[in-house]
Amino acid sequence: MRIAVMAAGALGGYFGARMAAAGHDVFFIARGSNLEAIRKNGLKVESVLGNLHLPEPKVTDDPATVGPVDIVLFAVKLWDSETAARLSLPLIGPRTRVIPLQNGVDSAERIAPILGADNVVAGSAYIATVLSAPGVVTHTSQFARMVCGRTDGKPDEGLKAFADAAHAAGIDISVSDGIDRERWQKFVFLVGLSGATATTRQPLGPILADPDTRAFFYSLMSEVVAVGRARGVPIPEDFAEDRMKFAEASPPTFKASMLHDLERGNRLELDWLAGKVVEFARPLGIPTPANNAVYAMLKLHRMGNAHA
Repeated sequence: MRIAVMAAGALGGYFGARMAAAGHDVFFIARGSNLEAIRKNGLKVESVLGNLHLPEPKVTDDPATVGPVDIVLFAVKLWDSETAARLSLPLIGPRTRVIPLQNGVDSAERIAPILGADNVVAGSAYIATVLSAPGVVTHTSQFARMVCGRTDGKPDEGLKAFADAAHAAGIDISVSDGIDRERWQKFVFLVGLSGATATTRQPLGPILADPDTRAFFYSLMSEVVAVGRARGVPIPEDFAEDRMKFAEASPPTFKASMLHDLERGNRLELDWLAGKVVEFARPLGIPTPANNAVYAMLKLHRMGNAHA
């Protein structure tokens, strides 16, 4: 398959590299020091599931040189969504499927008006990975899962073909006919993890070990469940309890990407995580004191060092 990765950061780099290593025609879109490092040294993946090195991957900063592809793995930071979507237009053909694998819960809806409602599906990725250096992806979780599906729930031959190819490449992937529920279920844990780890500057283990921070983490997730259910998403009422069990089985060193960004002085995805929960909750009259607190505590950091 012809696959474009927009862009070759931690998440896109990981899944794109796995597909390239399996023999697929993968084009990595990158820029700046990451682009130069990949051109010079190739793309490296350091993973608990097996390291790999692509010595000469196809990498460019110009999607127009790639042309239409079968699949676009869309994995940019949330504030770049619309800009990256417009840059991705040369990658779109009549049968292209764009799979957003971003944080947040409304990526597909944001980019569909630009790339075409029939081209854009929805997706979620469950993975702990970071761009540890330009051209180097470090994957630390035992899981690396991808879920995708059309928001209308209809079957899609293009997605099925990609899922079959990804499965053959060793990727844990599934196509869901209830992708809205899948997105919100990921969002529950992501909001809790990002909010708790970034505000405390601690990984998951110490947060769960302390009764006060443990309760705060749980409250963050419970508020997301309440908002999602009020919006008609069929999340189980006790889903926050389920995510607590998942957290307890996760590595104690687990950090959200937002904490990695905070530590590096990078811009934060705060407005699309805790901020989005607050935004969705307000017209519904649902109180979200924990997520309000996260937003207030991190707001002055959300533009990174450039803001300071």
